[in-house]
Amino acid sequence: MSTFLHRVAHWAFRRRRTVVLVWVAVLAAVFLGAANSSEAPEDSASLPGIESQQAFDLLDERFPGTEADGAQARVVFVAADGQQVTSTANRSAVDTLVDEVADGPQVAGATSPFDAHAVSEDASTAYATITYRTTADDLTEASKEALTEAVEHARDAGLTVEVGGSALETEPAQGIGEVLGILVAAAVLLITFGSLAAAGLPLLTAVLGVGISLATITALGSALGFSSTVGELAMMLGLAVGIDYSLFVVSRYREERAKGHQAQEAAALAVGTAGSAVVFAGLTVVIALLGLSVVGVPTLTKMGIGSAGTVLVGVLIALTAVPALLGFWPDAVLPRRDREDPRRTRSRRPGRFGRNRTWTWNWNRQGATPAGTARTPWGVRWARFVTRRPVAVLLLTVVGLGALAVPSLNLRMGMPGAESKPTTTTERRAYDALADGFGPGFNGPLTVVVDVKGADDPAAAVTGVSDRLADIEGIVSVSPPHFNEAKDTAVVSAVPSTGPAGERTQDLVRTIRDERPAIESATGAEFQVTGTTALNIDVGRKMQDALVPYLAVVVGLAFLLLMVVFRSILVPVKAALGFLLSVGAALGAIVTVFQEGHGAGVFGVEETGPIMSTMPIFLVGIVFGLAMDYQVFLVSRIREAHIHGEQPGQAVVTGFRHSAQVVGAAALIMMAVFGGFMTGGESMVKMVGFGLASAVFFDAFVVRMAFVPAVLALLGKRAWWLPGRLDRLLPRVDVEGEALTRRAPAPDDASGDDDRRESVTA
Repeated sequence: MSTFLHRVAHWAFRRRRTVVLVWVAVLAAVFLGAANSSEAPEDSASLPGIESQQAFDLLDERFPGTEADGAQARVVFVAADGQQVTSTANRSAVDTLVDEVADGPQVAGATSPFDAHAVSEDASTAYATITYRTTADDLTEASKEALTEAVEHARDAGLTVEVGGSALETEPAQGIGEVLGILVAAAVLLITFGSLAAAGLPLLTAVLGVGISLATITALGSALGFSSTVGELAMMLGLAVGIDYSLFVVSRYREERAKGHQAQEAAALAVGTAGSAVVFAGLTVVIALLGLSVVGVPTLTKMGIGSAGTVLVGVLIALTAVPALLGFWPDAVLPRRDREDPRRTRSRRPGRFGRNRTWTWNWNRQGATPAGTARTPWGVRWARFVTRRPVAVLLLTVVGLGALAVPSLNLRMGMPGAESKPTTTTERRAYDALADGFGPGFNGPLTVVVDVKGADDPAAAVTGVSDRLADIEGIVSVSPPHFNEAKDTAVVSAVPSTGPAGERTQDLVRTIRDERPAIESATGAEFQVTGTTALNIDVGRKMQDALVPYLAVVVGLAFLLLMVVFRSILVPVKAALGFLLSVGAALGAIVTVFQEGHGAGVFGVEETGPIMSTMPIFLVGIVFGLAMDYQVFLVSRIREAHIHGEQPGQAVVTGFRHSAQVVGAAALIMMAVFGGFMTGGESMVKMVGFGLASAVFFDAFVVRMAFVPAVLALLGKRAWWLPGRLDRLLPRVDVEGEALTRRAPAPDDASGDDDRRESVTA
């Protein structure tokens, strides 16, 4: 592997103009394809294999001309203090709104609260239901404006009017996530490298990779069903891994230049060693993302495929475009004072005591210090501290992360709805008004689809089902049935006594389904429970059931890959255990903030509730891949030092000397990219950004910097043990570049001079 990548980098360096032109041509081609492609589809709500989806499909079949997920607006009217909505003036304003909206071209029906008995007991609150023949995404601006104007007219009459439902759903406030992440990444890179060019090169290549990936996703959106959500996740991951992979290569290039290698050979050695780590780190990310197909949710599968493609583009750019750009500016990425000759030494005039002082260069501090007085890099000092006290550090790490993970045992999964929106939105105010006027469960009714196709008396069968449902503890009311034209299917709405995100509501849905065989036997009708509340419960259960198989597939494949990379059994085991610690701690932090509300105000979370159903899957998949980046880059340097003859403890210190600063900078960049998404107004986006940023922090700064060196120090040479038969079966990939070390030319040989002259004349 290292030898092949070494040749690739040599070619890219020599043919730098060709390489850059090829990437520019690829960018132009995919942008042209994106510009001429049809509009990307909306996110599909299809979730095969769950009861709620089956009920939706039955509704579409038995109620032709209407969509189960058609747009709906629930207009809530609240009378002023001391008044009632049933007063003559208020009633007239409500009826006027209903009449205005009913004439809309896409409106299927507009039901007055006075006809549907949708008035609270104290007559302070009422609601009108507006249904549309199409989905919210297909509503025209004319339909939306008609509803908005009617609402304003009712408000002018003195009523407080708010609109819930999907018809006028408020777009979340856009944050400055991408911009903030890039700015912080630029600052971290500048501090790390001390060079504008060195800081700018990873940013440039990351933006190139994201541009190519997003344009490709857009171009293929119609053919493969890639929605805008696929592009959003791809952009977030593309920025993070694109910067990191280029950072690893540029850092190794500077290191090889410090050893005296000329530009072309240094670039080739950097790609042959750090580039090998990038390849296998990228493969672990791809495995984790493609593993999302195990969950069985088409949307997640497409998100995984699109993001995996983005990661592959980032890897290819790091292996080809980075050495090509280094060929154009071979010295620009070096610190300013060291661009002439990285190995130079200079003699000073005799000092006051008559001695010549020779100055050398301490590359870990990017500056000149007198020989013998250079400060030890912080990574080395920390590694020595850990290797001297491995037991204490290991226990403290495991206990600390374990304590942070404890709240995750109380994890409740669901899909946050209007209750999680800011109070500045009309949906949230409508939600609160309905809860105050009709009870908390009114915002999460259960839709029961009754199939009476085989019943002798369909009307009596539906009535029997409704009566049985009304007798179940936890149901406040059951609406009159609504039949289709064929009179073989009816829909009833059951209102629970608790809110849609409540744990008792989940128990209620389970109870209804448990009692279904007895109800169906007594009435002769079959029924299914659906609606937004039941759908969220089913999705959460599906995600929970899929988590263990997903973990098994992803961790199992990554274990095999890491075993090939490190020629060890214990190192992959240690990597998997460390990852589980970091993910557990991150999940615990999410539950603490977003479910239990501790510190919620600090992160702008206005309402707590269940954790988004897809969050654990996302966290496991994305963070596992990213965590392996640090694992491969850090441990490969440790193994490289061990292969070259160093004792296990010293190999850990050497590995940290060369990689701790880079891993720390890469982690800060990823945290900045993910944390930047918390600046948006959507609670779910904040949750994703917080979860990924915290997981990267725990994995990079706790697991990789403390847990890993402590375990390696305790294991010693046993860490690199591999049974002989297995050693013969596994392919050798040489990530550490041992073959390059044996064949690398001396720093001052003639070929290096030729490379130097070529790079200068370019």
